[in-house]
Amino acid sequence: MPTNVRGSIHLLKVAGVDLYLHWSWFIVALFEIDSRRGRYSSIAWNALEYLALFSIVLLHEFGHAMACRQVGGTANRILLWPFGGVAYVNPPQRPGANLWSIAAGPLVNVALFPLLLAVFAFARMQGWAHSIHDLYVFVRAILAIDVGLLVFNMMPVYPLDGGQILRSLLWFFMGRGRSLLVSTIFSFIGIAGLIGLALWTRSVWSGAIAVFMLMNCWGGLQHARDLLRIAKVPRRPGFACPSCRSAPPLGNYWKCSHCGQEFDTFQTHAICPSCSADYFVTMCMDCGESHAMHDWIVDPVAASGIVVGSSTAIP
Repeated sequence: MPTNVRGSIHLLKVAGVDLYLHWSWFIVALFEIDSRRGRYSSIAWNALEYLALFSIVLLHEFGHAMACRQVGGTANRILLWPFGGVAYVNPPQRPGANLWSIAAGPLVNVALFPLLLAVFAFARMQGWAHSIHDLYVFVRAILAIDVGLLVFNMMPVYPLDGGQILRSLLWFFMGRGRSLLVSTIFSFIGIAGLIGLALWTRSVWSGAIAVFMLMNCWGGLQHARDLLRIAKVPRRPGFACPSCRSAPPLGNYWKCSHCGQEFDTFQTHAICPSCSADYFVTMCMDCGESHAMHDWIVDPVAASGIVVGSSTAIP
């Protein structure tokens, strides 16, 4: 999925969340709206249906964002693009916090279901299928979209919500790295099925989605391997991340943002040994949060000698 909002249009800011729309959305929207001709008496209804689809997607993503904030995480951007939506959430690296941040998205679809079902039932009772046919088809389509998005997202395939929920549940028993490893390996089976379905139905769109999921799943697998590798290295005494309480690893896992030199910021007293840039904020290799060097100290005796600088060290 997109890792930034380059090439996107900033639409507005809602509840502290910046909403972006990727330029490619317009191209796919024109194709999708045109391909659905004949369902309504006017193409304007097709456009309205497509906008309703992404309105539900947007509510889904806001569910992720608000839940992430509720557990103390950060969530300040949502991007809409042809494959749906992406909420840039960063919950605390705990299985419960991660689980709630992910599950809240599908729960929005669950909450919408009875409301949309009631509207559809009312439309049938009032005979809209004959008296207001376009509106009836529209209401039925929105109900189907909500159910379809819920079912698709709950597939236990990473990086879909279902796959990430599975990972969060495994996290309670297996730890952060191993849970991601197991969920991504399991997901390759589901992706293979999706690729087979795309070939069988000769659907270019389904194939594109399957390839997109495959790329993200592969990235998740590599990240899991990195997490497991870092988890096995020796840890430095006297320091602990204020967010996840993990001690920093011993080794050259930080890179100077000025010269690119890899070094151990705790061993070199927060100073790059190549260009002498001094650092104040250091990123945790376990949870990704950044904190001032003095906030890492849990044992002043073991941590004595660290010089606090003024820049930012990034892994």
